[in-house]
Amino acid sequence: MLTGLLGNLTLLSYFVKKKEKEAILVQTLGVVSIYVVIAQLALAGSMPLPHYIATSVVVALGLVLNFLNYFRWLHNGIWQLWEDFITIGGLSVLPQVMWSTFVPFIPSSILPGTVSCVIATAAVILARTGKLSEKGKNFVGSLSGWTATLLFMWMPIAQMWTNYLNPDNIKGLSALTLLLGMIGNALMIPRALFIRDLMWFTGASWASVLHGWGNLLCMYCFNSISRYFFFGATTGLILWLGMALRQDMVVYGYGSPVRSLKELMVGE
Repeated sequence: MLTGLLGNLTLLSYFVKKKEKEAILVQTLGVVSIYVVIAQLALAGSMPLPHYIATSVVVALGLVLNFLNYFRWLHNGIWQLWEDFITIGGLSVLPQVMWSTFVPFIPSSILPGTVSCVIATAAVILARTGKLSEKGKNFVGSLSGWTATLLFMWMPIAQMWTNYLNPDNIKGLSALTLLLGMIGNALMIPRALFIRDLMWFTGASWASVLHGWGNLLCMYCFNSISRYFFFGATTGLILWLGMALRQDMVVYGYGSPVRSLKELMVGE
């Protein structure tokens, strides 16, 4: 829950800078919905009170700062501090989550998160003190968005690994929830492709294909859903992706969707 919350907050800041209203709404709803679950965990005694209070402060601060920045009511210096915070936080969490996924097959350790935190802090300090080139500053500035995307991209891998180790856990998955997630992410793909946003396109495509369809495939393999449900979802996803590529090709007047994908990957 905390990993998803950090991912939503980070992507919210990314889309606020780009003024993408629909994506801003999606990420805001993601933050609020996850926070509601965390609040329930706290009320049930499954989350320590200090952790809940700290989480509440970060959520409130993040939502307020993003709201103020969207309407250009926030000082640039304060916004930079917030960006530095989510950059360091995201880069610290990502390798730690990836490492923890495979415990106990590997020893439990906080070393990955600690090392990445030190590296991220050093990179941010170098960028803010002018020790990096313009290209280096831009790279550091893009880290938070890519880190959030990678956090979301890792979530289905962790779920599939859990399914592989404990097939009985599949009974606790909701096929309708996975289907809605697949559809929701798929609906964002055409816009990401149209504006040539590689990070957005990568995250939405990965979440739709792997997190949504991939987990439905696991459920189908373990006979948790019918073949009609699975093949219906598969057909719908393929048709939608094909239509998105075709419409982008038509809008730009290209003769092949390959050119759209090439521009997305390497630019014009």
